[in-house]
Parts: sequence; structure tokens; C-alpha cells
Amino acid sequence: MKAWIEKHFGKAWLALVYAFLYMPLLFMVVFSFNSTRQDANFTGFSLRWYEALTRDTKIVEGFWLSVQVALVTGVLSAVLGTFAAFVLVRYRRFLGRTAFSGMVNAPLVMPEVVIGLSLLLLMVGAQNVFGWPERGMFTIILGHTLLGMAYGMVVIQSRLLEVNRSLEEAAMDLGARPHEVFFLVTLPNIAQGILAAFLLSFTLSFDDVVISEFLSGPGVNTLPQVIFGYARRGINPTIYAAATLLIVTVTTVIVGYSIWVARQTRKREREIAAASRAVTTSLQVPATPV
Repeated sequence: MKAWIEKHFGKAWLALVYAFLYMPLLFMVVFSFNSTRQDANFTGFSLRWYEALTRDTKIVEGFWLSVQVALVTGVLSAVLGTFAAFVLVRYRRFLGRTAFSGMVNAPLVMPEVVIGLSLLLLMVGAQNVFGWPERGMFTIILGHTLLGMAYGMVVIQSRLLEVNRSLEEAAMDLGARPHEVFFLVTLPNIAQGILAAFLLSFTLSFDDVVISEFLSGPGVNTLPQVIFGYARRGINPTIYAAATLLIVTVTTVIVGYSIWVARQTRKREREIAAASRAVTTSLQVPATPV
């Protein structure tokens, strides 16, 4: 009995953890197809809430706004995170490095309420002085980029630390300039990290409620804000339908990205193995006498 417990305890505990995490999602998906508004009894299969979702202008407009904000935020976070990671990894000593590193990493440990409130005060002060910017899509993008850049920098920094510096040194020995080394050697080697940073920043932006609440203006609401507003007024199965579509979309993207990374890794391993065989063969072939 003791041996059986020791053998299966880990698997059972892992199963319970997964059940705790994913059973609520499964419950929500099932009841998104419920024929009535009841959230305790499944009365029959129906697509009425998905039909209602297409007619809900607030959810549709919030969805497209969230997609636009998340796309711009993902691109900006990936670009700025790449530059920040490159500076911190490749330049170990420069004036203000400690302060720069602290400011870039600060959003990781600071509560979003504090970030949102401070950005709100900044935007209001700037608007009073310069008359710009108006709170809306642009200010939401700025706030999300501040948070997404910090997370993206961590991802890219870890990938950049794994890059073999000898490749960059070889390129410089062959006459490449620093910017050419970056775009032709460094950037392709950290492309997967940049893509991962983009996806992470996209997800954080699309899911964010707190910062969006502080920085959004009248009539400008992202999808999480709309869903949160509906949830405060009571259960609405239309929310279940919207959340189910989001789960399916995110799952598809993650699975597709995982398959792409796996294929790229296998391709790189085959290329390295082929190059190693070619080098070994060239060393074994005797030189032809003149």
C-alpha cells in the first residue's frame, strides 16, 4: 500500500491541481451553450448566446479595441524590450546602468493599481499643461506598453544570454559593422524570444482591466472592461460565450506557436548536425598531391 501511494501520489496531486485550475473554465464553456440563463442547471444545448454575442455592440466594439491595443502594445513592447535587454546584456558598465535596470524592472513588482494611478496623474497633468493627450486608446497603449515592455525585456534578456558571442565576434572579424552584426547575427538568434515577448505582451494587454480602467476615456472600453461591467450587474451567459471564444483563440495560438518552435528547434539541430558531418568529412579526406 505504501509503495502504491508513493508511486501514484504525485500523479494524483498533479491531477487535482489541474482539475482545480481548469474545471471552472470547463464549467463556463459548457454553460455558454445552455439554452436558458440559469447558471446552475444545464437545460439544453443552444447557440442563442453566441447569436446574442454578435448583436451586442459593446462587446464587439470592445473586442476590436482590445485587439488593436494589444497588437500595438505587443509590437512596441517587443521592440523596446529588445533594445533594453540588449543594452543590459551587452553593455555591463555605463553611467546610470543601475538606475536604468531598476526603472525597467520596476513595473514587474509594482501593483497595477499604483501604475494605473500614477499614469492617470501624469496624463491629467500633461493634458492640463499641453492640452494633450486625451484619455482613450492612445493612453491605454502607453500604459500597457509600460507593463508589457518589462515582461518582454525579461524574456528577451534570457534568450540573449544564451546567444554565443563568438558568432558576433566572427562577424566583426569578417568586417561587419556593429549595426550589421545586430541585424544579421544577433536578431535572427533571438527571434524566438522576441516572438515570445510579443505574445506575452499581447496577452497581458488583452487581459488587462486595472490600467485600462484608469486610462480609458468616455465611450472607450476594452473587452475586459465590458465583461467586468456586465459581471457586476449579474450573470449574463453572453459573457460565457465571449470567454469561450477567447479561450479557443488563445489555445489555438499557443498550440500553433509551440508547434512552430518545436519545428524550428528540430530544423536547427539538423542543420548543426549536417554542418558537423561536413566538417568531419572534410578533415578526413586527404589532400590531393600536386
